[in-house]
This record gives sequence, C-alpha cells and structure tokens, in this order.
Amino acid sequence: MTEPIVGVIGGMGPEATIELMQRVLAKTPAVDDQDHIHMVVDNNPKVPSRIKALLEGAGENPTPVLVAMAQRLEQAGANFLVIPCNTAHYYWPAINASVAIPVWHLVDLTLKFVKKLQPRTQQTVGLLASPALEKIGLYQTWCDKHGLSLIYPTEEEKQLEVIHAVKRGLHNANDIATLNALAAELVQAGADVIVLGCTEFSILQKNIDASVPIIDALDVLADGILAACKG
Repeated sequence: MTEPIVGVIGGMGPEATIELMQRVLAKTPAVDDQDHIHMVVDNNPKVPSRIKALLEGAGENPTPVLVAMAQRLEQAGANFLVIPCNTAHYYWPAINASVAIPVWHLVDLTLKFVKKLQPRTQQTVGLLASPALEKIGLYQTWCDKHGLSLIYPTEEEKQLEVIHAVKRGLHNANDIATLNALAAELVQAGADVIVLGCTEFSILQKNIDASVPIIDALDVLADGILAACKG
C-alpha cells in the first residue's frame, strides 16, 4: 500500500515548520531513506502576519495566500494538508473549502488528545498561546465542543513578547522563565493540563515545566502524521 504524501502549509513561523519536520523525522522508525515520510512543504514566511490581521486589526488578510498554498500542495500530490500554526486555523474554513483533500485542524486534534487523558472527568485547559487566540475564541470554540474548560494567563502580553523573541531568533532564559511562570499561574488557577497552543512555544518545549501534563500541539501533529502514514 502506498503511503500518503503530507502537504505542509508552513512558514508561520519558518522555524516551527522545520521543527515539525524534525519531529516527524525523529519519530519515524527508519533504516534507510525510503522508510521516511514523504512531505511536500511550502515553508512560506511571506504569509501576511496573523497577529497584525487579528490582534492589531491593521494587517493584510492572509486568506488568499493560504488558499493558494493549499491548492499548490494539492496539485503537487499531497493527500492531506497540515498547518503547523495554531492562529492560522482561524482561516481553516476557507482553506478547507478550497481543496478536495482533507485539511487537518490542529486545535481539534490537540483537544481530542487532551480529552483522551481523562475522558470521564471535566478537565480545565490552561492555554499558552498568542493573545490573538483569546480574541478570536478559537480554542474556546473547540473546548466547548469537547466538553473542556479553558483558562488563559492574566498577563497575556508577556506571551506575545516571547513569540516575537522566538521569531527574531533571540529567545533566552528570561523567555523560558516567563513561560514557566505563566504555566505555574495557570496551574494555580485550576488548570489540569497546559497546552502549548503556539508553535513558537514548541521551540522552547523542552525547557517548559509544570506540575501538570504539558501538551504541545506540534507534538500532537507530528504523532498524527506518523500514525496516518505508518499506522
């Protein structure tokens, strides 16, 4: 049976896309090149800023660029598409409608995974992510669908500072300390699990610690790709 080809709508940011590819590579059991997963990647950092469009309200609409990327990947032979950027899923309906192949929804996948951790109990998700996600209610919508409660850090602008630091390639120990302090605040507020809902935070995942499970959306995506392609 021929393995499916994965299409990646990437570049948001470019390092997060490379991190996804690296995780898929590391998770794949392989003894030779041919054992690895076929990925067609559009690592396009020229996608208009989601933060400017959604949070600041002054940026260019990314939809046409994202739709064009999806269509090119479909034409290139991809059997399904993934988007390693949480905020970009605000545009998922238009992207999904523009192609005939499945477009995975990262937020849905992540919260399904969270729900499986303790399916019989009400869980509260503490979200570390771009403040744009609270504004557009993206995680709230899917938490409601999956019967999960959701809380955000009180000082959300600190998350944006870390995101910009990662995008500049200038993140340091202070940024990691900021995320750990925000995670601790969420646990204190009642979070049963911390979700890293920004793929820039995935770059720092190994250094983020909390007294509850930490679920990285990028890891959920990499595991899903592996399962779909390798069974």
